Amino acid sequence: MQLTAITESMMSQPTTDPELERAVKALASARRLQILEWLKDPATNFPPQEHGDPVEHGACNMYITDKLGVSQPAASRHMKVLVDAGLVIATPRSGYVYYRRDEAAIDRLKADLADL
Repeated sequence: MQLTAITESMMSQPTTDPELERAVKALASARRLQILEWLKDPATNFPPQEHGDPVEHGACNMYITDKLGVSQPAASRHMKVLVDAGLVIATPRSGYVYYRRDEAAIDRLKADLADL
């Protein structure tokens, strides 16, 4: 009886870190991987921006949408997944949202994946 309770308890507990799982799922999209690649160098990959510095604030959601070639809701969904995974930081500015990579979080993710 006691062994059954222990086994059931072990099976009901997640075997992976939920943050790691969320980040890996975020990376399971070619478009999101492309966005992360573009955000490595937003000044080169996006046009000049009126209200935000590409290095300090990142790329404007409007430019990400245009470059992806998708609708604004589709681009927003991709960005939300990346933000929720902790891989990208969103900064509202002058009516737009600017996105930049969270390099510290990406480095932690790389280390976590290397430990698997």
